[in-house]
Amino acid sequence: MIECGIQFKKIQQEIDLPSLTGCLISHEHKDHAKSCKEIARYAKVYGSLGTLQALDFGAYAFNTGVLTAEKQHQIGTFTVVPFGTEHDAKEPMGFLVYSKVLDEKLLFATDTYYIRPTFRGLDYIMIECNYQTELLKHNLAAGSVSSSTATRLFSSHFELQNVKKFLSSLDLTRTKRIYLLHLSEKNANAEQMKREIMELTGKPVEICKE
Repeated sequence: MIECGIQFKKIQQEIDLPSLTGCLISHEHKDHAKSCKEIARYAKVYGSLGTLQALDFGAYAFNTGVLTAEKQHQIGTFTVVPFGTEHDAKEPMGFLVYSKVLDEKLLFATDTYYIRPTFRGLDYIMIECNYQTELLKHNLAAGSVSSSTATRLFSSHFELQNVKKFLSSLDLTRTKRIYLLHLSEKNANAEQMKREIMELTGKPVEICKE
């Protein structure tokens, strides 16, 4: 499981918790870690030292695991390689996850304005595509977005053109599907983003709502 930033009841409806191997958390913000304490009752929760220290696990702190960037970690049948991301959190991470069972790789990266590492052989890509510069500037001029919010987005979230540059740097030969995450309600045109990424990559693209 990657992230647990929704109501625990919703997670219970979708996942067989007793069979859960573990949960990866990218950073401590509530929309990514809301149900971390409840998840830790059932499975080990993994994150960077900074992330885990910023969260309150209470009596379940024993059921957490520290991940180190650029090092391989074995979690059940999965090999996880975390990498640092650029966000206003204590020690945020993205994840490269390899399934030995399926022989497939997943890249997961959200809440970052830049990704430094390069990757090969990706079967699935889940990546933030938060806003479009022209929409953000329009909303800023119209007063529907504050200057502080705009500044935060510029310095901590992935913009469409930057996402396209990143995807262009990858060998997408094996890629089966791309998922766009964490779209801004005001500053993103979902259909335009989907269309542009599909045209660029030639791959099926899905917009993730939650």
